Amino acid sequence: MWYEILPGMAIMGVCLSIPGLSTTFMHRWCNGGKEKRIARYPFQWTLMERDRRVSGVNKYYVSKGLENID
Repeated sequence: MWYEILPGMAIMGVCLSIPGLSTTFMHRWCNGGKEKRIARYPFQWTLMERDRRVSGVNKYYVSKGLENID
């Protein structure tokens, strides 16, 4: 019957979702709990460079709030 394919589809779904989920968790683990930022446009790259410079530790993912910037 049609329901005999459900276990196979479930296994395929889990196997196909593992790489995407593991990549997300690895980026969060490496970047201090924040997801990886992607600069697709020059303006986004400029913002990442500004965040790197303002952080004081040369890492764009360590952010300071406006109240902490000298």
